[in-house]
Amino acid sequence: MRQTFLPFSLPLIGEEEIAEVIDTLRSDWITTGPKVRRFEEEFAAFIGAPAALALNSGTAALHVALVALGIGPGDAVITTPMTFCSCAHVIEHVGGRPIFVDVEPDTLNIDPDEIAKKLERSKFKVRAILPVHLYGHPCDMDAIWELARQYNLAIIEDAAHALPAKYKGRLIGSLSAICDLQVAVCFSFYATKNLTTAEGGMLTGTPAFIEEARIWSLHGMSRDAWKRYSAEGSWYYEVVRPGFKYNMTDIQAAIGLCQLSKLPQFQARRCEIARRYNEAFSQFEELQIPTQRPEVEHAWHLYVLRLNLEMLIIDRDRFIEELKARNIGTSVHFIPIHLHPYYRDKYGYKPEDFPVAYREYQRIISLPLYPRMNDRDVEDVIEAVIDVVKRYRR
Repeated sequence: MRQTFLPFSLPLIGEEEIAEVIDTLRSDWITTGPKVRRFEEEFAAFIGAPAALALNSGTAALHVALVALGIGPGDAVITTPMTFCSCAHVIEHVGGRPIFVDVEPDTLNIDPDEIAKKLERSKFKVRAILPVHLYGHPCDMDAIWELARQYNLAIIEDAAHALPAKYKGRLIGSLSAICDLQVAVCFSFYATKNLTTAEGGMLTGTPAFIEEARIWSLHGMSRDAWKRYSAEGSWYYEVVRPGFKYNMTDIQAAIGLCQLSKLPQFQARRCEIARRYNEAFSQFEELQIPTQRPEVEHAWHLYVLRLNLEMLIIDRDRFIEELKARNIGTSVHFIPIHLHPYYRDKYGYKPEDFPVAYREYQRIISLPLYPRMNDRDVEDVIEAVIDVVKRYRR
């Protein structure tokens, strides 16, 4: 058995990131400035987005996207219960109503057929669809685009897990360049993400949309600090929106610039670990490995194993405890939103209202998957999972 605890996720920060941060600290400009703009430009170029806005979190990107699209009180947004609570929170924050629909049994992404059913009979003023590319597997975007066209809806993609995933050969975040719909894509750079800035996020979309979002992201001012205080700037500004304080700093962007240059090698390592997990776990009927449809390239932000509980004498929670006893850290992604007291009580949800999400939640485990893992770490995870299966199979 492994002698030291393997954390569920750790960032991979090198000397390059440290040097870039030190350079920023010595530059006399540590808040939003030239490195943020460079990060926006390089990120947009990397994924093929028309324009990008760096923010202090993925949640901020979701919130600003809703506001910049004019979604507010009385409006409804269709999304999935199988995600982190921030997706629903931001809809609540603008005075809207989150409308949940169930997920696909294989990918656990939002189910377009369920979206269609909800749109056909909804009594609310639906303004947008908020799909989540769960675990790094892109949603069925063709079907979602078709529904958005049919009902004249905006699309706000939660791509917190989806860098650098591809849908039909194009990176998530680039599709607004070819789509005739209002599309905003929101990325997260939290510490566990495929690219990290410690905390941070990015919003992509058309140049006009991004400029509107940029105003909202910094107090609704017509000029940011860099434009006011640099040698080329002017002190004068006007407040044109009741905006927020969501800007990214140059310190964060310094980390992001280095991480972006390393993203291809990070992704290659994630894919290698996922391949080794798939090869090992597919040999056991007690386990279900993640789905990967042929039209997508998975970002492998998370490796979510599903337990066939009818073949085991323990439940998911006990399985997690057994792995912890073997020094393997795990997590669960996610507790469906409709089970949390705030949403359960406000909207009267029952667990079985979204039966697929509820059923699958009870048998999912997220295993460690990050580039900092070495081959021995990977083998330790595999050996621990297999040992628990063999010990507790029926």
